[in-house]
Amino acid sequence: MQLMRLNRVNLVALVAILATSAISSNSSNMSVLLPITRALAQTPETNTSQAARLSNLCREDVNKKQYQAALQSCQLAATTAQGMGDRSTQGKSLNNLGKAYQNTGNLQQAQLENNPLKAEADKLIEQGNKQLDPSQFRAALGSYEQALKIYQSIKDQKGEENALNGLGRAYDSLGDYKKAIDYHNQSLAIARAIGDRFGEAASLGNLGIAYYKLGDYKKAIDYHSQHLAIARAIEDRLGESHSLGNLGLAYDSLGDYKKAIDYYNQDLAIARAIGDRLGESHSLGNLGLAYDSLGDYKKAIDYHNQDLAIARAIGDRLGESASLGNLGNAYNNLGDYKKAIDYHNQSLAIARAIGDRLGESASLG
Repeated sequence: MQLMRLNRVNLVALVAILATSAISSNSSNMSVLLPITRALAQTPETNTSQAARLSNLCREDVNKKQYQAALQSCQLAATTAQGMGDRSTQGKSLNNLGKAYQNTGNLQQAQLENNPLKAEADKLIEQGNKQLDPSQFRAALGSYEQALKIYQSIKDQKGEENALNGLGRAYDSLGDYKKAIDYHNQSLAIARAIGDRFGEAASLGNLGIAYYKLGDYKKAIDYHSQHLAIARAIEDRLGESHSLGNLGLAYDSLGDYKKAIDYYNQDLAIARAIGDRLGESHSLGNLGLAYDSLGDYKKAIDYHNQDLAIARAIGDRLGESASLGNLGNAYNNLGDYKKAIDYHNQSLAIARAIGDRLGESASLG
Protein backbone atom coordinates (compact mmCIF):
# COMPACT_ATOMS: atom_id res chain seq x y z
CA MET A 1 0.00 0.00 0.00
CA GLN A 2 1.31 3.42 -0.89
CA LEU A 3 2.17 5.42 2.21
CA MET A 4 0.08 8.43 2.97
CA ARG A 5 1.67 11.82 2.68
CA LEU A 6 3.80 12.42 5.68
CA ASN A 7 2.89 14.57 8.59
CA ARG A 8 6.30 16.04 9.35
CA VAL A 9 5.60 19.63 9.83
CA ASN A 10 8.00 22.08 11.30
CA LEU A 11 9.58 23.46 8.16
CA VAL A 12 8.11 26.90 8.20
CA ALA A 13 8.88 29.91 6.12
CA LEU A 14 9.74 32.48 8.70
CA VAL A 15 8.66 36.07 8.42
CA ALA A 16 11.39 38.53 9.20
CA ILE A 17 10.97 40.03 12.64
CA LEU A 18 10.69 43.66 11.72
CA ALA A 19 8.45 46.46 12.79
CA THR A 20 6.82 46.43 9.37
CA SER A 21 6.43 42.70 8.91
CA ALA A 22 3.69 40.28 9.70
CA ILE A 23 4.21 36.77 10.95
CA SER A 24 2.20 34.69 8.63
CA SER A 25 1.01 32.02 10.85
CA ASN A 26 0.75 29.59 8.10
CA SER A 27 3.28 31.09 8.40
CA SER A 28 4.29 30.01 8.63
CA ASN A 29 2.81 32.05 7.09
CA MET A 30 5.05 30.94 7.08
CA SER A 31 4.56 28.48 3.95
CA VAL A 32 5.53 24.85 4.34
CA LEU A 33 6.91 21.71 3.45
CA LEU A 34 8.16 18.64 1.96
CA PRO A 35 7.08 15.98 2.25
CA ILE A 36 4.68 17.34 4.72
CA THR A 37 1.19 18.44 4.21
CA ARG A 38 0.43 20.69 7.13
CA ALA A 39 1.92 24.10 7.55
CA LEU A 40 3.15 24.90 11.00
CA ALA A 41 0.93 27.63 12.28
CA GLN A 42 0.43 29.18 15.64
CA THR A 43 -3.09 28.97 17.01
CA PRO A 44 -4.91 32.25 17.60
CA GLU A 45 -4.60 31.63 21.34
CA THR A 46 -0.84 31.23 21.05
CA ASN A 47 -0.49 34.40 18.99
CA THR A 48 -2.70 36.42 21.31
CA SER A 49 -0.76 35.37 24.37
CA GLN A 50 2.58 35.99 22.68
CA ALA A 51 1.57 39.41 21.37
CA ALA A 52 0.40 40.53 24.80
CA ARG A 53 3.57 39.28 26.46
CA LEU A 54 5.82 40.96 23.92
CA SER A 55 3.87 44.21 24.05
CA ASN A 56 4.26 44.31 27.83
CA LEU A 57 7.96 43.57 27.52
CA CYS A 58 8.32 46.34 24.92
CA ARG A 59 6.60 48.86 27.19
CA GLU A 60 8.66 47.79 30.20
CA ASP A 61 11.92 48.13 28.26
CA VAL A 62 11.02 51.69 27.23
CA ASN A 63 9.85 52.63 30.74
CA LYS A 64 13.07 51.29 32.22
CA LYS A 65 15.01 53.21 29.55
CA GLN A 66 16.51 49.97 28.26
CA TYR A 67 16.27 51.26 24.72
CA GLN A 68 18.55 48.78 22.98
CA ALA A 69 16.47 45.93 24.37
CA ALA A 70 13.33 47.83 23.37
CA LEU A 71 14.46 47.93 19.74
CA GLN A 72 14.21 44.14 19.68
CA SER A 73 11.15 43.60 21.90
CA CYS A 74 9.09 46.33 20.23
CA GLN A 75 9.94 45.10 16.73
CA LEU A 76 8.83 41.60 17.61
CA ALA A 77 5.71 42.83 19.41
CA ALA A 78 4.64 44.93 16.41
CA THR A 79 5.32 42.04 14.04
CA THR A 80 3.29 39.54 16.02
CA ALA A 81 0.40 41.97 16.53
CA GLN A 82 0.29 42.83 12.81
CA GLY A 83 0.27 39.15 11.93
CA MET A 84 -2.87 38.61 13.99
CA GLY A 85 -4.55 41.85 12.86
CA ASP A 86 -4.31 43.58 16.24
CA ARG A 87 -3.86 47.17 15.04
CA SER A 88 -4.09 48.61 18.57
CA THR A 89 -1.19 46.56 19.95
CA GLN A 90 0.76 47.06 16.73
CA GLY A 91 0.34 50.84 16.94
CA LYS A 92 1.40 50.99 20.58
CA SER A 93 4.45 48.83 19.87
CA LEU A 94 5.47 50.95 16.87
CA ASN A 95 5.07 54.10 18.96
CA ASN A 96 7.36 52.65 21.62
CA LEU A 97 9.75 51.56 18.90
CA GLY A 98 9.95 55.16 17.70
CA LYS A 99 10.77 56.28 21.26
CA ALA A 100 13.52 53.68 21.42
CA TYR A 101 15.04 54.91 18.16
CA GLN A 102 14.93 58.51 19.35
CA ASN A 103 16.64 57.66 22.60
CA THR A 104 19.35 55.61 20.92
CA GLY A 105 20.21 58.55 18.68
CA ASN A 106 18.72 57.03 15.54
CA LEU A 107 16.65 60.06 14.58
CA GLN A 108 16.57 59.02 10.92
CA GLN A 109 14.84 55.73 11.75
CA ALA A 110 12.50 57.50 14.17
CA GLN A 111 11.50 59.90 11.39
CA LEU A 112 10.98 56.98 9.02
CA GLU A 113 8.31 55.61 11.32
CA ASN A 114 6.18 58.69 10.50
CA ASN A 115 6.99 58.84 6.77
CA PRO A 116 3.80 58.45 4.65
CA LEU A 117 5.77 56.55 2.00
CA LYS A 118 6.83 54.08 4.63
CA ALA A 119 3.20 53.68 5.66
CA GLU A 120 2.33 52.92 2.04
CA ALA A 121 5.09 50.34 1.77
CA ASP A 122 4.05 48.79 5.07
CA LYS A 123 0.52 48.34 3.72
CA LEU A 124 1.94 46.64 0.64
CA ILE A 125 3.89 44.25 2.86
CA GLU A 126 0.75 43.46 4.82
CA GLN A 127 -1.11 42.95 1.54
CA GLY A 128 1.60 40.60 0.30
CA ASN A 129 1.45 38.59 3.51
CA LYS A 130 -2.32 38.21 3.15
CA GLN A 131 -1.93 37.18 -0.49
CA LEU A 132 0.52 34.44 0.46
CA ASP A 133 -1.98 32.81 2.79
CA PRO A 134 -4.62 31.95 0.12
CA SER A 135 -1.86 30.99 -2.35
CA GLN A 136 -2.00 34.17 -4.44
CA PHE A 137 1.75 33.95 -4.88
CA ARG A 138 2.10 35.99 -8.08
CA ALA A 139 0.04 38.81 -6.61
CA ALA A 140 2.17 38.68 -3.47
CA LEU A 141 5.31 39.08 -5.58
CA GLY A 142 3.90 42.29 -7.04
CA SER A 143 3.09 43.68 -3.60
CA TYR A 144 6.54 42.90 -2.20
CA GLU A 145 8.29 44.29 -5.28
CA GLN A 146 6.41 47.59 -5.00
CA ALA A 147 7.20 47.77 -1.29
CA LEU A 148 10.87 47.07 -1.94
CA LYS A 149 11.15 49.99 -4.37
CA ILE A 150 9.59 52.37 -1.88
CA TYR A 151 11.78 51.22 1.00
CA GLN A 152 14.86 51.61 -1.17
CA SER A 153 13.80 55.11 -2.23
CA ILE A 154 13.46 56.29 1.38
CA LYS A 155 16.53 54.31 2.52
CA ASP A 156 14.55 52.20 5.00
CA GLN A 157 16.84 49.20 5.42
CA LYS A 158 14.55 47.39 7.83
CA GLY A 159 11.69 47.68 5.39
CA GLU A 160 13.94 46.59 2.54
CA GLU A 161 14.98 43.54 4.54
CA ASN A 162 11.34 42.70 5.15
CA ALA A 163 10.37 43.05 1.48
CA LEU A 164 13.27 40.84 0.42
CA ASN A 165 12.19 38.27 2.95
CA GLY A 166 8.67 38.37 1.53
CA LEU A 167 9.95 37.90 -2.00
CA GLY A 168 11.97 34.92 -0.84
CA ARG A 169 8.91 33.35 0.75
CA ALA A 170 6.81 33.95 -2.35
CA TYR A 171 9.36 32.35 -4.65
CA ASP A 172 9.71 29.47 -2.20
CA SER A 173 5.95 28.94 -2.41
CA LEU A 174 6.19 28.96 -6.21
CA GLY A 175 8.87 26.27 -6.08
CA ASP A 176 11.66 28.52 -7.36
CA TYR A 177 14.01 27.70 -4.50
CA LYS A 178 17.16 29.10 -6.08
CA LYS A 179 15.55 32.50 -6.51
CA ALA A 180 14.18 32.24 -2.96
CA ILE A 181 17.71 31.60 -1.71
CA ASP A 182 18.97 34.68 -3.53
CA TYR A 183 16.39 36.93 -1.86
CA HIS A 184 16.88 35.39 1.56
CA ASN A 185 20.63 35.91 1.25
CA GLN A 186 20.03 39.58 0.45
CA SER A 187 17.70 39.84 3.45
CA LEU A 188 20.28 38.12 5.64
CA ALA A 189 23.02 40.53 4.57
CA ILE A 190 20.93 43.55 5.54
CA ALA A 191 19.86 42.00 8.84
CA ARG A 192 23.48 41.45 9.77
CA ALA A 193 24.52 44.91 8.60
CA ILE A 194 21.95 46.66 10.78
CA GLY A 195 22.23 44.30 13.73
CA ASP A 196 18.71 42.87 13.44
CA ARG A 197 19.09 39.56 15.24
CA PHE A 198 15.46 38.53 14.80
CA GLY A 199 15.61 39.23 11.07
CA GLU A 200 18.91 37.38 10.84
CA ALA A 201 17.36 34.34 12.53
CA ALA A 202 14.35 34.45 10.19
CA SER A 203 16.52 34.64 7.08
CA LEU A 204 18.72 31.77 8.26
CA GLY A 205 15.66 29.64 8.92
CA ASN A 206 14.22 30.41 5.49
CA LEU A 207 17.51 29.53 3.83
CA GLY A 208 17.46 26.22 5.69
CA ILE A 209 13.96 25.56 4.40
CA ALA A 210 14.90 26.33 0.79
CA TYR A 211 17.96 24.07 0.90
CA TYR A 212 15.86 21.33 2.50
CA LYS A 213 13.42 21.52 -0.38
CA LEU A 214 16.32 21.29 -2.81
CA GLY A 215 17.41 18.10 -1.05
CA ASP A 216 20.61 19.61 0.33
CA TYR A 217 20.01 18.42 3.88
CA LYS A 218 23.51 19.07 5.17
CA LYS A 219 23.34 22.71 4.14
CA ALA A 220 19.85 22.91 5.63
CA ILE A 221 21.27 21.62 8.92
CA ASP A 222 23.95 24.29 8.85
CA TYR A 223 21.44 27.12 8.44
CA HIS A 224 18.97 25.74 10.96
CA SER A 225 21.80 25.30 13.47
CA GLN A 226 22.70 28.97 13.04
CA HIS A 227 19.04 29.89 13.45
CA LEU A 228 18.85 27.80 16.62
CA ALA A 229 21.91 29.49 18.12
CA ILE A 230 20.44 32.97 17.59
CA ALA A 231 16.97 31.96 18.80
CA ARG A 232 18.49 30.75 22.04
CA ALA A 233 20.67 33.84 22.37
CA ILE A 234 17.72 36.22 22.04
CA GLU A 235 15.39 33.92 24.02
CA ASP A 236 12.95 33.44 21.15
CA ARG A 237 11.29 30.25 22.34
CA LEU A 238 9.00 29.86 19.35
CA GLY A 239 11.91 30.33 16.95
CA GLU A 240 13.91 27.83 18.98
CA SER A 241 11.08 25.34 18.68
CA HIS A 242 10.84 25.81 14.91
CA SER A 243 14.57 25.42 14.35
CA LEU A 244 14.70 22.26 16.47
CA GLY A 245 11.83 20.76 14.49
CA ASN A 246 13.49 21.68 11.22
CA LEU A 247 16.75 20.12 12.33
CA GLY A 248 14.79 16.99 13.16
CA LEU A 249 13.30 16.93 9.68
CA ALA A 250 16.71 17.30 8.05
CA TYR A 251 18.25 14.47 10.07
CA ASP A 252 15.13 12.40 9.43
CA SER A 253 15.61 12.90 5.70
CA LEU A 254 19.23 11.77 6.07
CA GLY A 255 18.02 8.57 7.74
CA ASP A 256 19.43 9.48 11.15
CA TYR A 257 16.18 8.78 12.98
CA LYS A 258 17.63 8.68 16.49
CA LYS A 259 19.07 12.17 16.12
CA ALA A 260 15.81 13.31 14.54
CA ILE A 261 13.91 11.94 17.55
CA ASP A 262 16.19 13.87 19.90
CA TYR A 263 15.42 17.14 18.10
CA TYR A 264 11.70 16.36 17.89
CA ASN A 265 11.59 15.73 21.64
CA GLN A 266 13.27 19.08 22.33
CA ASP A 267 10.80 20.74 19.97
CA LEU A 268 7.90 19.01 21.75
CA ALA A 269 9.10 20.13 25.18
CA ILE A 270 9.19 23.79 24.13
CA ALA A 271 5.84 23.63 22.31
CA ARG A 272 4.26 22.33 25.50
CA ALA A 273 6.06 24.87 27.67
CA ILE A 274 4.82 27.85 25.63
CA GLY A 275 1.34 26.47 25.05
CA ASP A 276 1.73 26.00 21.30
CA ARG A 277 -0.86 23.26 20.77
CA LEU A 278 -0.46 23.08 17.02
CA GLY A 279 3.32 22.90 17.36
CA GLU A 280 2.84 20.15 19.94
CA SER A 281 0.65 18.25 17.51
CA HIS A 282 3.24 18.51 14.77
CA SER A 283 6.05 17.36 17.03
CA LEU A 284 4.04 14.33 18.11
CA GLY A 285 3.30 13.46 14.48
CA ASN A 286 6.96 13.77 13.56
CA LEU A 287 7.94 11.50 16.46
CA GLY A 288 5.38 8.97 15.28
CA LEU A 289 6.85 8.97 11.79
CA ALA A 290 10.40 8.62 13.09
CA TYR A 291 9.47 5.61 15.22
CA ASP A 292 7.60 4.18 12.25
CA SER A 293 10.81 4.48 10.23
CA LEU A 294 12.65 2.63 13.01
CA GLY A 295 10.08 -0.17 12.88
CA ASP A 296 8.63 0.56 16.32
CA TYR A 297 5.05 0.69 15.08
CA LYS A 298 3.39 0.47 18.49
CA LYS A 299 5.25 3.55 19.71
CA ALA A 300 4.45 5.25 16.41
CA ILE A 301 0.75 4.55 16.96
CA ASP A 302 0.92 6.03 20.45
CA TYR A 303 2.39 9.30 19.13
CA HIS A 304 -0.03 9.47 16.20
CA ASN A 305 -2.97 8.99 18.56
CA GLN A 306 -1.74 11.90 20.69
CA ASP A 307 -1.31 13.96 17.52
CA LEU A 308 -4.84 13.05 16.41
CA ALA A 309 -6.35 14.02 19.76
CA ILE A 310 -4.83 17.50 19.62
CA ALA A 311 -5.70 18.00 15.94
CA ARG A 312 -9.34 17.28 16.77
CA ALA A 313 -9.27 19.45 19.90
CA ILE A 314 -8.02 22.52 18.02
CA GLY A 315 -10.08 21.93 14.89
CA ASP A 316 -7.13 21.22 12.61
CA ARG A 317 -8.92 19.18 9.94
CA LEU A 318 -5.90 18.85 7.68
CA GLY A 319 -3.84 17.64 10.62
CA GLU A 320 -6.59 15.26 11.64
CA SER A 321 -6.60 13.76 8.15
CA ALA A 322 -2.83 13.37 8.17
CA SER A 323 -2.83 11.75 11.62
CA LEU A 324 -5.50 9.26 10.57
CA GLY A 325 -3.53 8.40 7.45
CA ASN A 326 -0.36 7.91 9.49
CA LEU A 327 -2.25 5.62 11.87
CA GLY A 328 -3.44 3.68 8.84
CA ASN A 329 0.15 3.27 7.69
CA ALA A 330 1.30 2.08 11.11
CA TYR A 331 -1.46 -0.52 11.41
CA ASN A 332 -0.74 -1.62 7.87
CA ASN A 333 2.89 -2.16 8.86
CA LEU A 334 1.70 -4.25 11.83
CA GLY A 335 -0.39 -6.38 9.48
CA ASP A 336 -3.72 -5.20 10.92
CA TYR A 337 -5.21 -4.41 7.53
CA LYS A 338 -8.83 -3.98 8.65
CA LYS A 339 -7.86 -1.27 11.11
CA ALA A 340 -5.55 0.27 8.51
CA ILE A 341 -8.43 0.46 6.02
CA ASP A 342 -10.69 2.05 8.64
CA TYR A 343 -8.19 4.82 9.39
CA HIS A 344 -7.48 5.47 5.71
CA ASN A 345 -11.20 5.70 5.01
CA GLN A 346 -11.58 8.29 7.78
CA SER A 347 -8.63 10.20 6.39
CA LEU A 348 -10.11 10.04 2.89
CA ALA A 349 -13.46 11.39 4.05
CA ILE A 350 -11.85 14.43 5.66
CA ALA A 351 -9.53 15.04 2.70
CA ARG A 352 -12.54 15.13 0.37
CA ALA A 353 -14.54 17.32 2.75
CA ILE A 354 -11.81 19.99 2.90
CA GLY A 355 -10.78 19.72 -0.75
CA ASP A 356 -7.33 18.28 -0.04
CA ARG A 357 -6.62 16.54 -3.34
CA LEU A 358 -3.12 15.44 -2.35
CA GLY A 359 -4.44 13.83 0.83
CA GLU A 360 -7.29 12.21 -1.10
CA SER A 361 -4.82 10.71 -3.56
CA ALA A 362 -2.61 9.42 -0.77
CA SER A 363 -5.54 7.82 1.07
CA LEU A 364 -6.71 6.09 -2.11
CA GLY A 365 -3.19 4.72 -2.56
